[in-house]
Amino acid sequence: MSKLTATASCTAHAATADRTGEVVPQALLVQRVTWLAALAQGLSARIVTARWNAPDLDALACGVGPDGRALPSKGWMAVRRLGWGARPATGVYVCDRVQRCAQEQAARALRLALHRRALLEAIVATWPHDPGARTDAEWHALRAVLPNGATPAQIRNRTRQVRAFLNEHGTLPADLTELEQPPDVAAEIVLAAADRQLLTLERTGTRSARLRVRLPLTASPACGKDWAWHVLPITLPPTVPAQATVCTPTLRVTQGRVRVDLPFQIPIGFAPATGHVIACGFDWGLNTLLTGVAGQLANDRVISDGRPLAYDASGVSAKLHRLRAEREHLAAKHEHQERLLVGMTAADPRVAELSMACQKVGVEHERLCARIRRLNKALAWSAARWAVDQAVAAGATVIYLEDLATLETRGRNARANARLSGQVRGQIVEAIRHLAAKHTIAVVTVPARGTSRYCPRCGEGTSVLRHCPAPDRLAERGWKWAYCSACGLSCDRDWAAAERIVSRGLLGQNATRTDHTTGVRTISKVVEGNVARARRTRKPVRAARRARRTRTDLLPQSAARDRSKNRPTPKRPARTKRAVDNAVNNAVDHVMTSSRVPDRRTVPAPPPAGGGQRPAGHAPKPGRPTPHRTGHVRNSHHRTGFHHAKATPVLTLTKHRAAQSRPRPSELPDSLRELQRIQDALSEQGREPGSAQS
Repeated sequence: MSKLTATASCTAHAATADRTGEVVPQALLVQRVTWLAALAQGLSARIVTARWNAPDLDALACGVGPDGRALPSKGWMAVRRLGWGARPATGVYVCDRVQRCAQEQAARALRLALHRRALLEAIVATWPHDPGARTDAEWHALRAVLPNGATPAQIRNRTRQVRAFLNEHGTLPADLTELEQPPDVAAEIVLAAADRQLLTLERTGTRSARLRVRLPLTASPACGKDWAWHVLPITLPPTVPAQATVCTPTLRVTQGRVRVDLPFQIPIGFAPATGHVIACGFDWGLNTLLTGVAGQLANDRVISDGRPLAYDASGVSAKLHRLRAEREHLAAKHEHQERLLVGMTAADPRVAELSMACQKVGVEHERLCARIRRLNKALAWSAARWAVDQAVAAGATVIYLEDLATLETRGRNARANARLSGQVRGQIVEAIRHLAAKHTIAVVTVPARGTSRYCPRCGEGTSVLRHCPAPDRLAERGWKWAYCSACGLSCDRDWAAAERIVSRGLLGQNATRTDHTTGVRTISKVVEGNVARARRTRKPVRAARRARRTRTDLLPQSAARDRSKNRPTPKRPARTKRAVDNAVNNAVDHVMTSSRVPDRRTVPAPPPAGGGQRPAGHAPKPGRPTPHRTGHVRNSHHRTGFHHAKATPVLTLTKHRAAQSRPRPSELPDSLRELQRIQDALSEQGREPGSAQS
């Protein structure tokens, strides 16, 4: 058993003085937390600025202290062993635990700079002749010296940064300290390095916790009497389970409120990397955000259930495009106003009005950026929750995704990949890993090259698909539909790609590699194989409904036994009001039935307790399994959350399990059969089912 760590953001509205019991209002609490964060920020900034040079970064990178011992893993202990402490201002008293927190924050900033430094050294050492178009040999040389965890976005951004430095100075940067200024330190207090002398944290209930922390009473405390204990009651969000263990938080002030970033740990099981039989594969589609299939490995062959899974976020994507266009417009307007202010003198009467307008535009720009970030995050978690729910419903033990590092923007895919990149595919992958770990489901990435090009049904990676606009326009060039001239496959392009992804994952699972630093699992070896689609059997309810429409049902027994055609075929019984009334009152079996789904509940609803309209809903169907959660999207069972996204409902697939028998109409109780006949008779008469009196 291992533990899954996550972070929940909470808000502390008020606090209580520990000794006097006085209630501290929110405004005063915000002020005191701001003073504590400012003290820690000042100490951390001094350490980072003083050690922003090549020799000190080399000393931190080597991992060995001046005494020859290895540096501890905790940042504040490593900083103290190197002798990189910082003193507060003269006359300001800061306890040792606050200095620990400041040193921990500085160590994290410097260790993060070491990764950027290693990436910069690799790019400079293999600087190509044309940075905009590296050859295959130059890419191979660069990947050989890149640090672990380097992404294509980081390589692209660092290359642009080095090229701008080269154009300005005429030479390549010698070190990261020459290329960048010391990083800014956030105004927050990292309490992970503190102990009981600075804070205590305990969980008091399923949705509540109690944080006891020492805060300064003034901006510049002179002695220990200027510090006091405060008790902060915290309301935990619903994302924190009851069995989770809360950890030491981080305090910060955002928009006039005290925010508590509270990490928590959940015990989870171990998901093996190999030995999987049932899997779900998802493709970063051009038609939808996510397109997936469920596949089963049987005798070294992958069999799909023939049901595509789609998460369409085109509505949310269009909204994000509109918000980004508005953001760019506000940014350009703000920059223009700033340039105008620089060219004006202080005596100009237009300065005050322009300054106020520039400030308003800046505030609106920040609000718009925050709105885009929240929408991106909500979309990522909604898509990830939907994908994990589909895997749980299919009984899958692994989820295969395309490796984001191998995606290339070529031809027409450039615009689509840019659109999907704006929807934070990296956040979706991290959310899928987080949610899948709770269900003990492994998440593995496979190479993305060629998944949409080759046919998943034949050729094992040799038959090239023809992309066209629609199945009835195969001669035209397009991108939405895929057609194979060799085997006749005609399906959605993303569906075919998802089948190839699940095939590569199941057939190549023995080549899975796990990064021991991050725990990310990847398959770099491409193993091709054909995918067969298994059609599910028809539901027994449909066969039973058709059996009711035989000659035995429609004609008397004497006429049914007469098989000769010497006489004309008798007509069907007339649909008269008297026949319907007789069917309702006497429950006659030979009246025609209808398979129309009732629009409202067939069973009379109970009378409302407090008055008002009588409730109604869909008719309950016996034997139907309870639907799973669907990621909170439209056209699902919950009908909450994103109303601009459409997704395939999460249904339990019985293909990979024992078939679940459903009761036939003849096996239903007599009361339900009678109600069904009444409903069918009313439907044939043309009356609304809801108008029938109970």
